[in-house]
Amino acid sequence: MRIIVQKYGGTSVAGLDRMKQVKTRVEKALADGFRVVVVLSAMSGETNRLLGLAREFSADPDPSECDSLVTTGEQVSVALFAMLLKDAGIKCRSVLGFQIPILTNNNYGRARILEIDKARLTDLLEEFDVLVVAGFQGISCHGRLTTLGRGGSDTTGVALAAALSAEECEIYTDVKGVYTTDPNICSSARKMDRISYDEMLEYSSMGAKVLQIRSVEFAKKYNVPVRVRSTFCDDPGTLVTQEDAQMEDVLVSGIAYDKDQCRITVVNVMDRPGVAASIFSPIADAGILVDMIVQNTSREGRTDMSFTVPRANLEKTLAILSRNNTDIGAEGIQHDLNVCKISVIGVGMRNHSGIAAMMFTCLRNENINILMISTSEIKITCLIEEKYLELAVRALHAAFGLDKPEGGRVC
Repeated sequence: MRIIVQKYGGTSVAGLDRMKQVKTRVEKALADGFRVVVVLSAMSGETNRLLGLAREFSADPDPSECDSLVTTGEQVSVALFAMLLKDAGIKCRSVLGFQIPILTNNNYGRARILEIDKARLTDLLEEFDVLVVAGFQGISCHGRLTTLGRGGSDTTGVALAAALSAEECEIYTDVKGVYTTDPNICSSARKMDRISYDEMLEYSSMGAKVLQIRSVEFAKKYNVPVRVRSTFCDDPGTLVTQEDAQMEDVLVSGIAYDKDQCRITVVNVMDRPGVAASIFSPIADAGILVDMIVQNTSREGRTDMSFTVPRANLEKTLAILSRNNTDIGAEGIQHDLNVCKISVIGVGMRNHSGIAAMMFTCLRNENINILMISTSEIKITCLIEEKYLELAVRALHAAFGLDKPEGGRVC
């Protein structure tokens, strides 16, 4: 049995006309000899509407009840789409997460998938040509409905593809694929035909909204080919897959950025063992992601410690630092919201030097000051003032030749 998984986001199912376009794609897959698992998000704006409704009834909604509420958005989508398919004579049924079941932990709002009943799915596909599955949701071992976090339908799609050994997981969205940078900032951005799992992980970690990061982790772990495509045109999109030799020839595949960042500086702390742990352990215990960290050179036994956190976690982080300042011994705590991260990404960096120098020189030529730097095997990130973001994106995109089909390659 040949199986393909197709996941459609909220804009793709936002009304009857959009769903008819989705139906056409499902019919084509059936004509090509596939059994089709269709994973749907809630209609565009519905999840936000439901969360707003929860906040009308409760200042601090219970997470488990909130999950029970917001899963109804996907339930509406799959029921309506199944009706549309049945009217077209297609043998199908809608399936909710708990009916498979998709078993998760009980981390409400950001649950992780633990297990999927493959036998149940296989039995359903023997009986039906199309399964219309609600994305974003599962059930905990305590029998409570759970959600997988924003973009969780991507993870549902990839996880089902892995469980069923599907030939491909197609992620349909409102963009044609993965671009060398944000085309809204840089008009010369190009759509990539292929990208490695590792590169896509870096893009997702920088806030790129094409794929949820956990879906990419799943795809890499289980070697699921993922194709990012547009619902609204026939472009083949971008294939996210294993790294190959041809990919390694490309020095830099793209430029990514993240505006959802702020910088915190703990001023004049004692430069002694244990201080860093006193700063970062309580922040980690609160589930706050710390990214870039810089410790200044010690002066008379004291130093400054700067780091970045998501803007949404700023107030919580400042409260933790103030509460623990007896252990930290800081003379002050400063923060800056007017910053952003910009990164160059590419698997070819692993075996080639000089990329950082090219990046720093490019920013210098545009008179852009670098506030912090971090690196990984395939990514170099600089923290800069947010007002220079668009200039930096365009300059780096041009400096690495990414506006050309052969751009980013090793010379």
